[in-house]
Order: sequence, then C-alpha cells, then structure tokens
Amino acid sequence: MKLILTHEVSGLGTPGDVVEVKDGYGRNYLIPRGYAMRWTRGAERQIESIRKARAAREIRDIGTAKEVAGQLGALKVRLATRAGESGRLFGSVTTGDIADAVKAAGGPELDRRRIEIVNPIKSTGSHKVTVKLHPEVSASIDVEVVAD
Repeated sequence: MKLILTHEVSGLGTPGDVVEVKDGYGRNYLIPRGYAMRWTRGAERQIESIRKARAAREIRDIGTAKEVAGQLGALKVRLATRAGESGRLFGSVTTGDIADAVKAAGGPELDRRRIEIVNPIKSTGSHKVTVKLHPEVSASIDVEVVAD
C-alpha cells in the first residue's frame, strides 16, 4: 500500500514522505489515526505544500530546539505518583505525565508525542527519558519518580 505521511511516524518517515507499507498497517493503524493518507495523483500535489511547511518549521526550530535542549538538561524533574511499599507503581508513568511534570518544574511545554520512553517506568527512582525536539536535536531528561 502506498501512503503519504501527514505526521512524523517513528521508524517510518516524516510528513510529506511517500512510503510503501503493508496493507493492514496502513488500513488499520496509520490512516484511522490520521498519520497518513492514501497516495493518489491528486494527493501527490499536496506533498509539495506539506514539505514546504515542514522545511519552514525545521529551519525556524533548529536554533530553538538547541535552546530547549539546554533548558531540559539543566532541569530537575520530579514526578509524584501512587506506589506500593516496595516502590512498584500502580500502573506506569506515561509521556503525558512527564510532559506535565516538565512544565510544572518550570520547563518548556513539550508535545507528549516527542517524548520517548525506552523501557516502561513502573518503579520509583531515577529514570532517563529522551525527547526528540528536532530530527537533528534530542535532549535527555532525568525524571525522579517518587511515591505520593
């Protein structure tokens, strides 16, 4: 199935890219969530406008992304959540929780979709989280999870 990406999809591409994916992945995941649209000759014309908008955003954002990465590196993020006596959490910490904790700690407002958690955070303690601010710039945040 040939698709045009409308949002950034990790491991697949960026907005405006034409990608070839399996039928089920495109039909059941990418298209219903709005991450992609079917490729047609008419949609092919829209690719150029998507790429122009992306290029304008990236040029403007690379300097800002480096600034934000510096701010995030110096930030101390503490997240209080419910946990058992052994330090095991009831559930896990989500990217939305981390975005809210960064903002509460005085940091910049982050899009939760740009936050990458390698291993699910299910215990108290210190954890490293990566934020992709730009295709060339990523920042690492130390998140301290404490029992509420």
